[in-house]
Amino acid sequence: MSLIQQVDRFLLALVVVALVVSVGVAMWDGDFFQYRYAVEDGPVENATALFLFGAAVVLASHGRSLLARGAARLAAFTFLYAIVFVFGAGEEISWGQRVFDWDTGEFFQEHNIQNETNLHNLVVGETHLTKSLFGPILTLIILTYLVVLPLLYGRWHWLDGVVNWMAVPVPGRRHAVLAVLATVVIGVLAATRKWEVYELVFGLLAMSVFLLPQNRDKIV
Repeated sequence: MSLIQQVDRFLLALVVVALVVSVGVAMWDGDFFQYRYAVEDGPVENATALFLFGAAVVLASHGRSLLARGAARLAAFTFLYAIVFVFGAGEEISWGQRVFDWDTGEFFQEHNIQNETNLHNLVVGETHLTKSLFGPILTLIILTYLVVLPLLYGRWHWLDGVVNWMAVPVPGRRHAVLAVLATVVIGVLAATRKWEVYELVFGLLAMSVFLLPQNRDKIV
């Protein structure tokens, strides 16, 4: 078994561990889950930022290799995806605001519902972006990517062509199974801030997908 395969298995095992531990903590003490475990800048959120950034590093490494081989288009798409994940990691910890202890700027004080330096908690007019865009819409996109795409890839040749042309890493069925499992577990979990755990699961799955996508031989 290669080192990449070992890391992949470790990440998938961490998904299961995260779900089991989260359910256990929530059942043991709901207040601890909300105010210590899944709290802002708590272990779950920091781990999410770490694995989102790790996913970005994996993508950037692939992009560098592609660029060295002269695959400029694939490299450009891959670097773009890496930037998206760096953005996600930064948003998760409000770009290090509490780490570096800087004050929230006037714009974010006025428009951010949590008085933080990030975009996903902005309120535009009457619209809270977390509830309208970064919540249900983003969740639907993520589930389509993790659950639907693995089932269609290899069956619809036109889709294969588009996905490979855009250097989209395709999840495996193992990722789809864990994504469905996480959705069910988190969905029935009676705990405030349970969706923070869902974000952690996505970070772990994303890093695993990018290490060993179905179409690795086409895009890496």
